[in-house]
Amino acid sequence: MPIRVLIADDHPLLVDGLVSVLEEMDDVRVVEPVFNGRQLIDRLRTQEVDIILLDLNMPYPDGIDSLKIIKKDFPHLKVIIFTSYDQPQLKKEIQVLGADGYLLKTSNSGTLKNAIRTLAEGRTWFPESAHTDVSEPRIQADDFARKYQITKRETEIIRMIAQGLTTRQISDRLYVSEFTINAHRRNICRKLNIYTPVGLLNFAREQGLV
Repeated sequence: MPIRVLIADDHPLLVDGLVSVLEEMDDVRVVEPVFNGRQLIDRLRTQEVDIILLDLNMPYPDGIDSLKIIKKDFPHLKVIIFTSYDQPQLKKEIQVLGADGYLLKTSNSGTLKNAIRTLAEGRTWFPESAHTDVSEPRIQADDFARKYQITKRETEIIRMIAQGLTTRQISDRLYVSEFTINAHRRNICRKLNIYTPVGLLNFAREQGLV
């Protein structure tokens, strides 16, 4: 029986590329992709799937909330979180939530194929990665960024939050989705252990960011 793989990602061009790679595998059948969390859960109620390739920033609900639902309602399914974030703490968090794998969007096609086959064999895929997110510089060259492992993009977002901008306003300024901004905010809060706008404002002031 082929390995039935479902891709859940809200970027159609990326999905097309993933489908092309997976269709090269004789032992894999790609299920029709879905583009948000609601579609994903609905699909799982009607179609047999073995492995889900799940985008972390996918909307309605996002990848984290979708993972929680899947592991509660469909515990037999294998889930690979597919993300741009090469962050050990995030990797640990999704392992605790029950994910079976963690794959960077900067990975090559061979790595993707290996991850799929590894999960199909009943193992997990959490390699120690030396990759960095090419779209998001990992650490700024100053003591503040080095200490807190804050990227340039996250620093921008901290400044904007401290200035009182809403998630929608920040997403408009940075030309990314609100879901991406919310993912950044979660990462910022996790890294700094600060979970309120006031706390972020005080932090930004202490660090001279505003």
